[in-house]
Amino acid sequence: MNEDIAKHPPDQLFQLVTDRWTSPFWDATQQHRLTAACCADCKTFRMPPTPFCPNCLSQKIDWPTLSGVGEIYSYTIVSKAIFPEMESSLPYVPCLITLPDADNIRLISNIVDVPVNRIAIGLSVKVVWANMPDGSVVPRFTLRNL
Repeated sequence: MNEDIAKHPPDQLFQLVTDRWTSPFWDATQQHRLTAACCADCKTFRMPPTPFCPNCLSQKIDWPTLSGVGEIYSYTIVSKAIFPEMESSLPYVPCLITLPDADNIRLISNIVDVPVNRIAIGLSVKVVWANMPDGSVVPRFTLRNL
């Protein structure tokens, strides 16, 4: 039986744009380190990183290293190409991952390299790193227990 495997989305869909609030996240990915913005004053996590803490309005941010383990909160399976260059990347699986060691904030990513029919909300995932043609590194996720 031939199972569809969740592929990496097309590289041309990724264009990294950073600013002073998001660059620490992307700097950490270069070291294969998952992190999230955490208020240095009240310890509230936030994703995406924003100039002000939504809890206390502080602009002080820490960037703790996270375990890279999460849980699938939501996902969809993209199986139709909206332009011809996407055809070889199908199916790919955009997802929302809950990060329990960051107060359950959610990170938008992709699930990769697993049978699509095994993906389900609530399953445990771990980070894997995708090296992009522009030199950036993107966190993606795969199932922990296949």
